[in-house]
Amino acid sequence: MMDGIYYKEWSTALGREMEFKVYGTGGVPVLAFPCEGGRFYDWENNGMPDAAGWLIQHGKVQLFCADSIDQDSFLAGHLSQRRRAEMQEKYFNYITGELVPRILALNASAQPEAAGAREEKAGPILWAIGTDLGAYQAVNCRLRRPELFCGAIGLSGRYDPSPWLGGWGDDLALRNAPMAALSVGLLDSADKAALQKGQFLLCAGQAQDGTEPAALASTQALDEALKGAGIPVSTEIWGQDVTHEWRWWARAWDVFSNRLFS
Repeated sequence: MMDGIYYKEWSTALGREMEFKVYGTGGVPVLAFPCEGGRFYDWENNGMPDAAGWLIQHGKVQLFCADSIDQDSFLAGHLSQRRRAEMQEKYFNYITGELVPRILALNASAQPEAAGAREEKAGPILWAIGTDLGAYQAVNCRLRRPELFCGAIGLSGRYDPSPWLGGWGDDLALRNAPMAALSVGLLDSADKAALQKGQFLLCAGQAQDGTEPAALASTQALDEALKGAGIPVSTEIWGQDVTHEWRWWARAWDVFSNRLFS
């Protein structure tokens, strides 16, 4: 199992300490989100860094595994949907306003010889990836902040947060709804231009055992919405043996990381 460097740092946005782990010493920075209710260590515990081990060990990819606050947002059934949406917005602000700058600083310090060239390079260099509900977080980050994220990979994602956060009539639920951003004109011309320069890569399986259908339907719906908005997306629907679990996500991450970053 690949070892990473552990960090625990204060988040002003959330008013608590947040944990994350880093694998590799340089290369393309990739921010990874866990699945529903997951923790930053789930990627390590399920072999995801090892799935891209060659790329990480050879300085092609630097992987940053974020923590979630799902227990206080999506899964906090005692809270109103509005309150859950508020917590999701705080989490989004933590990710984009605090963790992303930290990632970019750590990534640059790991390879200082490239810092000057990077400053001259136009556009963002950071990728986001997630599994299950983490895929939603990755896509939401890229849609809302395309100046920070050059691409997003969604594995078995569920991209409609309305069952947890409420309908589009609520401003925060609307802000955190990828389908809404694509269908009701939330994206301005600058956002669309930035999104057309990067990539979305989506993947889901077709297992018939009850584990995959929701993610499959949501992935297909997001693919359709992105294409309808004129935003490039590459979507792969894998076979009927592909279930909603880590062993398949590790295989997909292996395939896509080598395709994108080798």
